[in-house]
Amino acid sequence: MRAPTGHQYPLRLESEGSVVTAVITEVAAGIRALEVDGTALVETFAETSSPPGAAGIVLVPWPNRVAGGRWTLDGEPQQLDLTEPAKGNATHGLLRNTGYRLLEHEPHRVLQAATVFPQHGYPFLLETTVEHELVPDGLQVTHSVRNDSERSAPVAVGAHPYLRIGDVPTADLVLTVDAETRFVADDRQIPVSEEKVAGTDFDLSHGRRLGDLSMDQGFGGVRITDGWSRQTLDAPDGRRVELWADESFRYLQVFTPPAFASVDGPRLAVALEPMTAPANALGSGEGLRWLEPGETWNLRWGIRSCQAPFSDFGAHLPSIKLGS
Repeated sequence: MRAPTGHQYPLRLESEGSVVTAVITEVAAGIRALEVDGTALVETFAETSSPPGAAGIVLVPWPNRVAGGRWTLDGEPQQLDLTEPAKGNATHGLLRNTGYRLLEHEPHRVLQAATVFPQHGYPFLLETTVEHELVPDGLQVTHSVRNDSERSAPVAVGAHPYLRIGDVPTADLVLTVDAETRFVADDRQIPVSEEKVAGTDFDLSHGRRLGDLSMDQGFGGVRITDGWSRQTLDAPDGRRVELWADESFRYLQVFTPPAFASVDGPRLAVALEPMTAPANALGSGEGLRWLEPGETWNLRWGIRSCQAPFSDFGAHLPSIKLGS
């Protein structure tokens, strides 16, 4: 039986005393599995399943949602297909159900390509590639987007990995997010305002236990240090998994579904979604990159395993329920 996510590309790297493995999918160029020395760094799902909760997929040419699927281009209204009917939104771009073309495949890396053709509400032609490459401590992902249209095109990029640390219950992991603002959203998860997080319950810069949080929250002002941002999950035993990204990714979505459909059965999970623009970027214009005809945009993010400094573990704030 053919997998709903198409061809599966197993990757393996033995280097510097570590063994890193991953499974990348043809559909949506998704990450179905990632392990370092036998420790899972992402939530996995069965090969016979579609990605639960958009697990591991690429989000192009916009991440998150577009309110009502409506936006305006040069004064002309545009209407995207509504792919989130329950909330009446267009969600997660135009490639989430697309089979990518294989360009290159080595034991430790795979390079795939997909075309965004002009369609309802998005009259542009884009050529995209995604490279997944194993490194000694994890995985790096490199995106390229080229505008093959005859006019400038609005583009944003995101990804949807769910992170974990082996068999440690997600509720026991401590999440640290280094961001300055958060987006207040309406009941359709569309931003209506942006506010500073310092001094509020949404300040995660000092770490919060995930079992004490319930979130589907967008953050802005992601801090860049030496050209990179870093968000972390820490286990009680000192192990850490880190989501890193280059300076193109100034936004982050944190999503904590209580019953993610992993291969181990329903469980609390956490998606840390690096994004170059927030929800409803086509509508608001915030964070959009306007690519000129023939222009290519390259950007990179990744997941790595590392040891957390002991001093990172300290008192955490009381249990709260976070929403918009």
